[in-house]
Amino acid sequence: MKRAILLTVFSLLVLSLSAGSILYVKQGGNGDGSSWSNPMGEVQQALQAAKYGDQIWVATGKYLPTQGNDRSASFIISDGVQLFGGFAGYENDVDERNWKLNQTILSGEIASPSIEDNSYTVVYTKNASANTIIDGFVITGGFSNVTAARADRKRCGAGWYNDGSNGTSNPTIVNCIFKNNYSRDGAGLYNYAQNGVASPTLRNCQFLANRADLDGGAIYNDGTMGVSSPIIDNCQFELNEATYGAGILNMGNQGEAMPMVMNCNFVDNLSYIKQGSIYNSKEGTGISEAITKNCRFSESTSSASKVDETAQSSKK
Repeated sequence: MKRAILLTVFSLLVLSLSAGSILYVKQGGNGDGSSWSNPMGEVQQALQAAKYGDQIWVATGKYLPTQGNDRSASFIISDGVQLFGGFAGYENDVDERNWKLNQTILSGEIASPSIEDNSYTVVYTKNASANTIIDGFVITGGFSNVTAARADRKRCGAGWYNDGSNGTSNPTIVNCIFKNNYSRDGAGLYNYAQNGVASPTLRNCQFLANRADLDGGAIYNDGTMGVSSPIIDNCQFELNEATYGAGILNMGNQGEAMPMVMNCNFVDNLSYIKQGSIYNSKEGTGISEAITKNCRFSESTSSASKVDETAQSSKK
């Protein structure tokens, strides 16, 4: 009996310690982040202070990963940190915010107004569990344009680079808009799973006008020698561009890329060679197959064939 009581007390203590704190962020703030009346002024400042279980509440505005011109600067979200945007700056509960009205922007538009010196990657996660939540943000202005080795962050994941290599990175991404990001591969979101797992959950997100010179205009699931099989539910893919797979490209190279794509709309996406919506590519052995359910494919095109179908083929 005593042991049971001690275990109960210990469990309650662990729960109370893991509940975390709330850090408040508002443009122009210069406080310690303890309240809306004493907010921090930068998201980056809050991310550096946050620990597992903490929430960061961010008021409407535009936030940059650096005030300088370091293109390698990103918003690095640690495991277990929960980042919520869309606040007006007075709310007492997450459910009181309006993320559609109070747009909260994470932007790579550092340095000059030119896109040429924007951040390579706006958001970066590595070894992030499903308890890592990002909810209610516009992610825009990433520019990973360098001709570098495959999976290099200077080449891939302009909006978001989710790194599960040699580990597991499965963050939860909700109510986010990926817009106007440019990469060689995976302009909106790049899931990299070499020797690991990179399978985030995305719900109620939009991918708008992201462009990849090569593959995966909105999302690139790279299951090279690993597993990249995200859940993608109730998402909109519109006006994205790529050579292959303007919406989603799945690469099963000696690994697995099998996203579950449900209740999604693909509208007016353009591939320069093949598959405006979803392209399943294989290099060597592996599994590359999107599982779709209740999705709508409308006017997505391939400039080469003018035909849009979900493909399962080997890319040469």
